[in-house]
Amino acid sequence: MGWLSARAFSWLGWRFVGALPDERKVVVVAYPHTTNWDFFAFLAVRHHFGVEVSFLAHRGLFVGPFGWLLRAMGGIPVQASGGVSVVEQVVAVFGRRDEMILAIAPEGTRAADAEWHSGFWRIADAAGVPVVMGFVDRRSKTLGLGPALIIDGDPEGWMDEARRFYDDKHGLRPERRGRLRLTTS
Repeated sequence: MGWLSARAFSWLGWRFVGALPDERKVVVVAYPHTTNWDFFAFLAVRHHFGVEVSFLAHRGLFVGPFGWLLRAMGGIPVQASGGVSVVEQVVAVFGRRDEMILAIAPEGTRAADAEWHSGFWRIADAAGVPVVMGFVDRRSKTLGLGPALIIDGDPEGWMDEARRFYDDKHGLRPERRGRLRLTTS
């Protein structure tokens, strides 16, 4: 599916830009997340850069053959209740693996009024890994990876860098691009 997605984007005139850092463990922010079609952009980027990428999904989805498929695609089961935070669960997975690229869409939705949830930086900060800025931009027909920055206890400083980088990145549906602001709740 990744090969087909990468070919389709290429045939439509899209370019892949950037590179993964030499780090063995990173969190990749997938922004802007404006449509369900972003999944195919994710597959295309994953294929183009030749990397295995993990993503988070609710533990309840990992049953039967669907669970096998999700794991094979890089899914990591998490549970948002039960006394252990999602951040703690994911940091533990980072601790068990020698290499891990985790993609997270910080908006958590495709709505234009969405703000970024703080989980991505709390995971990266607690795991001591950099955050890579992944993107899709319909206007320039580019998709790829930008700089990798360590949060280092300063999410607002990191967000200032993200705002500068993402200023001209608009997603597949630019009218649904969310604000680059962390939620306060």
